[in-house]
Amino acid sequence: QVRLVEIGGGLVQPGGSLTISCVAQGPIVSINTMGWYRQAPGKQRELVATMHNGGYTNYAAPVRGRFTISRDNTQNTVLLQMTRLEAEDTATYYCNAEEIMFMSTERKRERRLELWGQGTLVTVFS
Repeated sequence: QVRLVEIGGGLVQPGGSLTISCVAQGPIVSINTMGWYRQAPGKQRELVATMHNGGYTNYAAPVRGRFTISRDNTQNTVLLQMTRLEAEDTATYYCNAEEIMFMSTERKRERRLELWGQGTLVTVFS
């Protein structure tokens, strides 16, 4: 009933920039935290950046200063602007949402603790 859909991703050269976005679809009332995680081949999924609906942000050390996360709470979207991309940034990027309040088919407010998108691949190559 509710899902996350990522848009963007692709190929980019080192030093380049790319923006990926995610929209939460469905009868959503509110989302507490939205963010991005990534998983490189052979590695565990790791935090990239998160943003609370009040504006508080959290960045992983490797991307701090290069990536910027932003949200539009009215549209239930989250963007990740990535600059000065490095080969180490190559990964599948997953959108994440926590504490999602939505309207059920019975017109009741329900809460879902966590949602994940399907992932979008970002490849930094030279």
